[in-house]
Amino acid sequence: MDLFNISLPVAGIEFNVLLLILIGFCVGVLGGFFGVGGGWIVTPALNIFGFHMAFAIGTDLSNIFGQTIGAVKKHQKMGNIDWKLGIISILTSVIGLEIGSEVIIAMEKAGDVGVIVRWCYMLLLACLGAYMLYDYFVIQSRQLNETDLDGNNSENKKNGRTKISEKLHRINIPPMISFPASGIDSVSVWIIFLIFLITGFLSGFLGVGGGFIIMPALIYLIGLPTTVAVGTSLITVLFSGAYGCFTYALKGRVELVAAFIMLLGASIGAQIGSTAVKYVKGYGIRLLFAIMIIFAGCSVGFEQIYKIFQIKFYQTFAEIVLMGTAIFMTFMIIARLLLESRKEKTLKNKSE
Repeated sequence: MDLFNISLPVAGIEFNVLLLILIGFCVGVLGGFFGVGGGWIVTPALNIFGFHMAFAIGTDLSNIFGQTIGAVKKHQKMGNIDWKLGIISILTSVIGLEIGSEVIIAMEKAGDVGVIVRWCYMLLLACLGAYMLYDYFVIQSRQLNETDLDGNNSENKKNGRTKISEKLHRINIPPMISFPASGIDSVSVWIIFLIFLITGFLSGFLGVGGGFIIMPALIYLIGLPTTVAVGTSLITVLFSGAYGCFTYALKGRVELVAAFIMLLGASIGAQIGSTAVKYVKGYGIRLLFAIMIIFAGCSVGFEQIYKIFQIKFYQTFAEIVLMGTAIFMTFMIIARLLLESRKEKTLKNKSE
């Protein structure tokens, strides 16, 4: 496989070009489907396969920016984007992103920033994935059973909001704002600002487009329908990725050659993932997303074990878990897309 290795001058390493394309394609499919930039896969993947953490973050952010353009266009055609909410998220997230990137650079000068970033990854992904599984298997079932005398679902189930989002909507700290495209009548601007400030910080600190935390935040904290949350989160991912790429490039931490190669695969994958969204119900997307981030967190955990004990097996296993899960999930999404589109075509032919 050395035949496909190329020299990356900025990062100062050699890397397999086929692996870069594969990472890009998988992240494109998963990003378009889940409404995330895929940094929770790319950053640890590049780090595991040889990139220094700061270069992995900067290169990932540049790839996020490129791949998300096509996914945004696709979701816009399907009516899955709340532009008003998306623009507010952009303005607020940029502030948090700059703070996060400055913290990373300062920590890099002080010592090994990779250890801290990996622990933060593991903790955040584990907590988020566990809650989403709890939501799917416990809260959803409970809501389906809470029906009234007419056989209708509970109020929370009708408007698609979680109990957390209902509580946040009752915080009346002016000014208040509405988001008609998302079915939100009134919510405090300060709640929205705080949510996006935190996700922006995580974007700069962890090297992600913010989507892997924004998408569930839009669902569980703000109360958006899943498909709208997927499309709207991509707006923030697009612009935070662009700004993150810019600020890391100024700091000399972006490997453009690797980012461009990954983008070749990601641009195709993003179109496939975005199209597949219309064939999977909201809670199905949440379940797949939860499984995906839990396995991503596990791979980072095995990498951390390797860093501590220097046992090669754990690094190899981290690579297998990360890429194996990404490839498997990508295959599932593509298979579902092909199956449902074939059914749709068959029904259309019968009706004619």
